Amino acid sequence: MSKDLILISGVNGYIAARTAEHFLQNGYSVRGTVRKVSSAKSMLEESLKEYAESGAFTVVEVPDITVDGAFDEAVKGVTGIAHMASPVSFFFKDPVPILHAAVQGTKTILNSALNAGPQLKTVVLTSSIAAIKNLAEAPYTLTEKDWNDAAEVACEKMGKDTPGAIIYSASKAAGEKAFWKFREEVKPKFTMTSVNPVFVYGPPLQPPKTESAVGETVRAIWTIFSGAPHPGAIPGLPFTVDVRDVAKLMLYPIAHPDATNGERYIASSAAGSPQAIADILRSAFPDAKDRIVEGNPGEGYSKDYEVDKETTVDVDNSKATALIGDWIPFKKSVVDTAKTFVGLV
Repeated sequence: MSKDLILISGVNGYIAARTAEHFLQNGYSVRGTVRKVSSAKSMLEESLKEYAESGAFTVVEVPDITVDGAFDEAVKGVTGIAHMASPVSFFFKDPVPILHAAVQGTKTILNSALNAGPQLKTVVLTSSIAAIKNLAEAPYTLTEKDWNDAAEVACEKMGKDTPGAIIYSASKAAGEKAFWKFREEVKPKFTMTSVNPVFVYGPPLQPPKTESAVGETVRAIWTIFSGAPHPGAIPGLPFTVDVRDVAKLMLYPIAHPDATNGERYIASSAAGSPQAIADILRSAFPDAKDRIVEGNPGEGYSKDYEVDKETTVDVDNSKATALIGDWIPFKKSVVDTAKTFVGLV
């Protein structure tokens, strides 16, 4: 017997797919939304096939999340909503459509949630550390009380000249602000919670079949594992969290809506670097040792994968740690991710 039916928007996304799997493994039924059902084919026929065949996992089309009423049918009968559909890239060129999709998509699903019925208990938003990271300089520790108020301003000033990473940050900040503004103004009967991950690593639910299918988020690990020179600065690093831990954190408010109502939770477990990734991979995959660029072993990172708080802005993950306990270690996250690439090299 299923505990409840949960709606996950953008279910074919990297984090959302793992979240769907985690919910299903914990006895929930999942209704996922995608732009086209064909984009979830591998989930339905491969990775989550058993759940699809049993009817626990279903997929519906929502071609445009910004259209009023887009989720009206999808929300019917659900007891929880995980809103995870939002543009993700560090190479955006124009902030206008990206911010529109992030903000309007959030408003649309929340407005639909109002008509979902009394069985709906909670809505959880996948936001980002990008909505929290401000311009503070070290020594400083970011908490859930912090907000990124600079990225949207930068987009307004620079327009199409805005760097992609800043556009992404602005979209996450604007989308989450719309989320909390709705709660403040509408005062819905359902609870509302946000999860704010740092840079997310970990194995994708569906291993990529080609190099071009390697996701942008885990591409740094692929780059090093494939033998290419170490990438330079990686947006979001040094802080990382495993995708499977984000899934756990997305489930917690669904299972404990009242205890998490109105809260934000930073998902962060470790501080890594390209050199750390190379060292981990060279040790874990001895047959690939000659291929993986050695670099300068041990340089530029802590053996415990922590930052120097005097020179690097830190993040406080204590609120989330209190909910889910231990985090998947950085080393395991890197190795498990690389295992999904083995057939590509």
